[in-house]
Amino acid sequence: MTVSSSGDQPDSAATPVHAADAAPAASEAAGRDISARMARNTLVALLVLTGLALTASLVLWQRLGHIQEQLARQSADSGAQAIEARALAREAQELARQTAARQAVTDTRLSDVALQRNQLDELMQSLSRSRDENLVVDLESALRLAQQQSQLTLSPEPLLAALRAADRRLERAAQPRLSRVRSAIQRDIERIRSAAVGNVPGVLVRIDELARMVDELPVANAVGPAALARGRSGDAGPPQSWWLRAVDVVREEARGLLRVSRIDEPDAALLSPEQGFFLRENVKLKLLNARLSVLARQTELARADLAAAQSAIARYFDSGRRTQAMTTSLQQLQAQLRDVETPRIDDTLALLDATAAGR
Repeated sequence: MTVSSSGDQPDSAATPVHAADAAPAASEAAGRDISARMARNTLVALLVLTGLALTASLVLWQRLGHIQEQLARQSADSGAQAIEARALAREAQELARQTAARQAVTDTRLSDVALQRNQLDELMQSLSRSRDENLVVDLESALRLAQQQSQLTLSPEPLLAALRAADRRLERAAQPRLSRVRSAIQRDIERIRSAAVGNVPGVLVRIDELARMVDELPVANAVGPAALARGRSGDAGPPQSWWLRAVDVVREEARGLLRVSRIDEPDAALLSPEQGFFLRENVKLKLLNARLSVLARQTELARADLAAAQSAIARYFDSGRRTQAMTTSLQQLQAQLRDVETPRIDDTLALLDATAAGR
């Protein structure tokens, strides 16, 4: 017992030493296991990541290929659509050209139809002109002609006669739509009647009479028979007996031997018989110029010529009864020539024109 127990002690003493040596080995083995395990895990993780990356790359490559296919299809579709669009554009241009040509032909035909319609309307209008329209046209022509005659003759009588005739024709027609025309004509008749229009034919006759009377006027310094005639014309009185007339004749003969008279104008006293002849002719020319001016409707010139003739008569001729009568006549003629313009009937003519046009 003792031996065995003593024999076992060395073993018990050697056991701790072996345990101490085994502990580092176990830790190293454990570290190696851990390292190997970690390496394996890392390798597995890398393999997994690599697989995932490959998978993702494959998926992306597939998607990229799909996108490329879609882009190729879309590009092909776009090209086809562009070709179709160009074809449609060419068709549209051709259609537009055809439409423009048809429009031009249509416009030409339409203008031809419009022209033919206008011609037809004018023809129908001329064929279907009524009796009233013919009456209006006739009245307008007659009144225009009468107005021209009145302006040429400086007399309102032709225009008044035409207006009265037009009024009678409208009265016989008895058309309500012509009532305005008849009212305008009646107003023109009253206006022309009330207007102070000079009687130009009467003025011309009086000018001719005055021109003939110039030869009978004695000049202011007349002597001999002219002075005797002047004295007799100025001293005309009641009829006398034969012996009183004989006494007057003897007295006038005695006065003819020596004559004393008053002449207010020095130029008249110096007027010779030859100059008296030219003076009378000059006065006649003034009156003739006045007559021509009246015919030419230049009333101001006519009045100026009459005034010049009146001034010459008052200056160079004797202030007897004939001279005073002629001076008065010249003054009256100048007053008459102030109103010789015939009133116009433009409003009535415009109304007739509008009625003829159907307005």
